[in-house]
Amino acid sequence: MATLLRPITSRDVAAVLALNEADVDLLAPMDAARLVQLREWAHRADVVLAGGEVVGFVLTFAPGTAYDSPNYRWFAQRYGTGFHYLDRIVLDPRFRRLGLGSAVYDAVERDAVHAGRLGLEVNLEPPNEGSLAFHRRRGFAEVGRLGSPGKVVSLMAKELGGAVPSD
Repeated sequence: MATLLRPITSRDVAAVLALNEADVDLLAPMDAARLVQLREWAHRADVVLAGGEVVGFVLTFAPGTAYDSPNYRWFAQRYGTGFHYLDRIVLDPRFRRLGLGSAVYDAVERDAVHAGRLGLEVNLEPPNEGSLAFHRRRGFAEVGRLGSPGKVVSLMAKELGGAVPSD
């Protein structure tokens, strides 16, 4: 199945919001205004297409944005300019376990290699065992934790072998 990433457009907003809402227990809530703001800050704000259908989306952020996520801020404080942050990737359940997620990660990692690492977070409380296993298989390791009882995340990073900029 060919995977295509392209920038989110106004005609994709309803599909992106529906995908986000379907997994909101593992993601942050997002309305149309928030999506517009995130797109302005994002390094990548892409939809995932399969057979011409929007079946997912991905948002990544480079250092130096005004993005207000505590997880992004943690990476910025720890790594300065030497990271990209994968905020969320969402795939329609009908298109999971078909290699689409891996294809998206391949593209995101290629895009972030110049920064030297890709950071992200995965829920520990409530647990997201499938995501933790997927990220460990891809070479991500825990570098920190944030949260409080009931909502704790593992902050994970993957070294990408590029030149890591210093501050």
